[in-house]
Amino acid sequence: MMSHLSVIGHGASSGTQSAVEIAAAFDPGRLVQARRLAGLTKSAVAKEIGVSAVALGNWEAGTNLPRPDHVQKLCDALDVPIPFFAAGRPYARLSESDAHFRSLRRTPAHQRAKAIAFTEQVWELTYALEKRVQLPPVRLPGFSAGEVTPRVKSDEPAYAARMLRAEWNLGLGKIPRMVRLMEQHGIVVALAPFAGSATPTVDAFSTSRLPRPVVVMTPDRAQDVNRHRFTAAHELGHLIMHPDTAPGDPQIEKEADQFAAELLTPAESITPLLPNRLDLHALNRLSKEWGVSIESLIYRCHELGTVSEAAYRRAFQRLNQLRKVSLFNLESVDGYPGEIPALLPKAFEVAQANGLSLTALSQELSCKPARVRMLLGQSDRRPQLRLV
Repeated sequence: MMSHLSVIGHGASSGTQSAVEIAAAFDPGRLVQARRLAGLTKSAVAKEIGVSAVALGNWEAGTNLPRPDHVQKLCDALDVPIPFFAAGRPYARLSESDAHFRSLRRTPAHQRAKAIAFTEQVWELTYALEKRVQLPPVRLPGFSAGEVTPRVKSDEPAYAARMLRAEWNLGLGKIPRMVRLMEQHGIVVALAPFAGSATPTVDAFSTSRLPRPVVVMTPDRAQDVNRHRFTAAHELGHLIMHPDTAPGDPQIEKEADQFAAELLTPAESITPLLPNRLDLHALNRLSKEWGVSIESLIYRCHELGTVSEAAYRRAFQRLNQLRKVSLFNLESVDGYPGEIPALLPKAFEVAQANGLSLTALSQELSCKPARVRMLLGQSDRRPQLRLV
């Protein structure tokens, strides 16, 4: 089932709209979105503004509208400007069933809701920028305007990876920049800075239910560039093979892992390079050469049948021991610019050079500038005041 995509208004929202005006043109969906972005329950928001949970539920359902004074209190409680609640802006509504989540069973419902709301805002930002800047066209097998028609069976992940390598002319060698490769083919990739503390169990998520596929990565994966690359490839596998989401299904997660392994380390290329015995130093050299983790290569040895089950298990035990004494240290994504999302930030730079300001973009999205910077992946550049 497709997400609800509403493209109603095209102009920037006025930053001077009053609570009285917004109360008369209140969009219940925006209240749901703002609450989810804040990671709050209906009861928590109702308590904060001094109304019942039933009253708040009626506002979200659209059966009643909040008074102007309640609109102002909602803005204060949810940290959004008054125009945020106005109807008429382009809006893509996603449900939790529209996205693939890793580690779904460990992810509470409110964290999934927050992640979905973030993805909706990423799309709104993309829509605003694409009106001004030509982004790379989407070149994803089987994808067309929010729908995917798989060209391979979902139980053929290795074949799907080989097919994609052929369509993208990747040959059989290393993929130097996984995230940039996806962006070059029109896929929107975002790094969600809120996820480290607010949604700690959300590993990554993706959706193909929007006009452009969106993949959202999280900071904990970015502390290990190889794991980060594998996660990106995993989500790419979902976009190609799994149009009908079944969040948390162990089988489709396994298929996405198999897709990522074949995409990053094609069996035809990697098999002759794998050591006959699980020498961690040899695997470490391969890890650096191919941009995959040592753990992934150990799995690959087992998957391709080059080592025994006992040797496979011993290798993991030994690697875990060595990690504890700071050997085979992990590398952060910070040293690899091609693995940090750049499509949206670069698009904003181009739009900015042609007259779009951050203030104007914030008003168009009815968000605070700090929120837009976060969506763009920009850190807060203000100097920090420290009190001693």
